[in-house]
Amino acid sequence: MKHRVSKYALCVAALASLVSLAAFAKPHLLENIPLMWKPTNPLSSGVVQSTSVKVSFAPLKDVRQNPQLIAENREDQTPKPVTTKDDVGAFVATHMREIFDRNGVTTVDSGGDAIVSGEVRQFFVEETGTYQGQIALHVTVHGPSGKMLWEGSTSGTNSRFGRSYKAENYYETLSDSLIDATTNLLKDPEFVRALGHT
Repeated sequence: MKHRVSKYALCVAALASLVSLAAFAKPHLLENIPLMWKPTNPLSSGVVQSTSVKVSFAPLKDVRQNPQLIAENREDQTPKPVTTKDDVGAFVATHMREIFDRNGVTTVDSGGDAIVSGEVRQFFVEETGTYQGQIALHVTVHGPSGKMLWEGSTSGTNSRFGRSYKAENYYETLSDSLIDATTNLLKDPEFVRALGHT
C-alpha cells in the first residue's frame, strides 16, 4: 500500500512540475488591457495665450489597420503583442482636450466656436531594448455651421528605458507621445488661428 501511495505522490509531483514549467515557458501576454493615462511630461507648455474662444471635441476615428494593437515587444524572435478593447479615438480626444485646457484653450462639451475632430492614424509603441512611441493624427477644425476651417496633421514621439514588457511603461510612452503630438498641434499658428475664426 505504501508503495502505491508513493507512486501516486511521485506522479502528482511530476505533473505539478510540468504545469509549472509550461506556465514559466509561456509568458503572460498584455492582451485586452484598459487604456490608462499616465503622463510623465508636463501637460502645459505655455504655447498658447489664454483665449475666450470655446472649443469642443468629437471622438477621433481610429483608422489603424488593427485597432486593438497598441504596442509590441520585439526583443525576442517571437513578438509579444499589447492589445486593448478600449476606444483609442475617444481616449485620444479626451486627453487632447485636457491638454488644450491646461494650455489656456477653453473647451466645452458641445456648442463650441470650433469643433476639433479627425483620425488616429498611428498609436503604437515598439519595444526593442527601449520603448519607442509614435502617434500620428489627422486633425480637422469645423465651425458651428459645419464649414471646414482647418485641416492638417500632427505627430508626437516619446522614448524611455524601463523593465521589459511592462504595461506601465507602455502607458507612459503613449501618454507622453500624445502630449508631444498635441503640443506640436498647438504650436501651429494656422491651427490656432482657425480656432479663433468665427
